[in-house]
Amino acid sequence: MFTPPLYKQRYQFVKDLVEKHQPKKVADLGCADCSMLWMLKFCKCIEELVGLDICEDEMKEKMHTLGPLPCDYLQPCARHLSVTLYKGSVAQKDPVLLNFDMVTSIELIEHLESKELEMFPEVVFGFMAPARVIISTPNFEYNHLLPKSTLFRHPDHKFEWKREEFQCWSKNAADRYNYTVEFSGVGAPPADAGDVGFCTQIAVFVRNHLETDEMVNKKRETQHVYETVFKIVYPSLRDEKYLQIAVINETMYQVHRIKRLLWNNMQLEAKEGHGLQFDSDHKYLTHGLGNEWSKNDIPTEAEGSIQKRGLEPHMRKNKVYVPLTYLFSIPKVNKLCGTFDILLKMITGKVTLNHDGSAVKLKIDLESENYFL
Repeated sequence: MFTPPLYKQRYQFVKDLVEKHQPKKVADLGCADCSMLWMLKFCKCIEELVGLDICEDEMKEKMHTLGPLPCDYLQPCARHLSVTLYKGSVAQKDPVLLNFDMVTSIELIEHLESKELEMFPEVVFGFMAPARVIISTPNFEYNHLLPKSTLFRHPDHKFEWKREEFQCWSKNAADRYNYTVEFSGVGAPPADAGDVGFCTQIAVFVRNHLETDEMVNKKRETQHVYETVFKIVYPSLRDEKYLQIAVINETMYQVHRIKRLLWNNMQLEAKEGHGLQFDSDHKYLTHGLGNEWSKNDIPTEAEGSIQKRGLEPHMRKNKVYVPLTYLFSIPKVNKLCGTFDILLKMITGKVTLNHDGSAVKLKIDLESENYFL
């Protein structure tokens, strides 16, 4: 009946709020098969993503989709991202869910027994106390528009609230724990359906008070009760190991690219009959690469060094030398490293340098290059 399907509209509602408020730590209570977590892992602002559910088997069904792909290792992101799944009840307090920016509870509360529902506000708003909480639940007033054979939409639902009931419960929780709440929903009714509201009603809570370090640390003394089902940390350029791999790969890619440019220039001159020009000691080829990057792209530090010392890629006999200052002037290398000292630290001992450590040295196999002097 809905386009896109109603569950996708609920997920999109959450994603829109994530993109608007840029939370770093997000937890989904009642994450079930992890479908929404999978969508949220692509949001660049999120650094810690947590799912909680009482049913371990349902989480395990698709939890593998939350892991990194091979491309995440080949090209790590600059951000840190960890994804963790816990088995546990939303009626239990556990310090692993403290200090979060956003907590979601999508189509969960209607599955709770009365005692669990009674504990839910204290656990979520009182103990977890995230900056924002998003709760969705079916709107009972919409049900007569749906094809159904039972009173509720799902046999496991313990209740389904009318709008007034949900708003009353939400306002009571907001007042008690110092939050403000606004109401919305997804799944708009047909034009001729009258005033029945959205098919899914949603409450968005915003915390009015600050959680001090002292308050959070006191809560951290609470005993852990959740069981870890899954945990993965994505490769990140914040990790020196992955940063070094990325810097080395980019450095060697650029060195091989520069070697090819020099080689092609020499081949072109030879074909045009200009011959090859050498310096005074007949060892250095004097080909330059020209202005490959605009002056605005070259960091001041590297630009000054290049101009002062004339450090440009060159060839000596069967070797190519690419000065580190020249490499640092390349935008991709510069963006990865940030400073010249980091470039030097990342590649020292990992790539071949010249005798004074000022340039990357690369040997040319003349036969494989299919060229003769």
